[in-house]
Amino acid sequence: MRLTFLGAAGGVTGSCTLVEGGGARLLVDCGMFQGRAADEALNRRKFSFQPRRLDGVILTHAHVDHSGLLPRLSLEGFRGPILCTPATRDLARLLLFDSV
Repeated sequence: MRLTFLGAAGGVTGSCTLVEGGGARLLVDCGMFQGRAADEALNRRKFSFQPRRLDGVILTHAHVDHSGLLPRLSLEGFRGPILCTPATRDLARLLLFDSV
């Protein structure tokens, strides 16, 4: 198994971890960077992976620093399932309007 920390490793926002193993590629969270302008500019950088090659996303909770880049992920080709609790799903539906 291989973990690649793509966000929230040097700070507390932009949570996103690529998990690869057993032929599967999953993201754990796909969050926005928040705070300073330099941090927010990271939201527009190119993903370091191909969204269409992901098998799914595990969403830990609805806060935009964990879910805010899901619309962009979808726009760039992701078509897999997003796994989360019903409460996270319901909150994310509301919160994601703030991220687009």
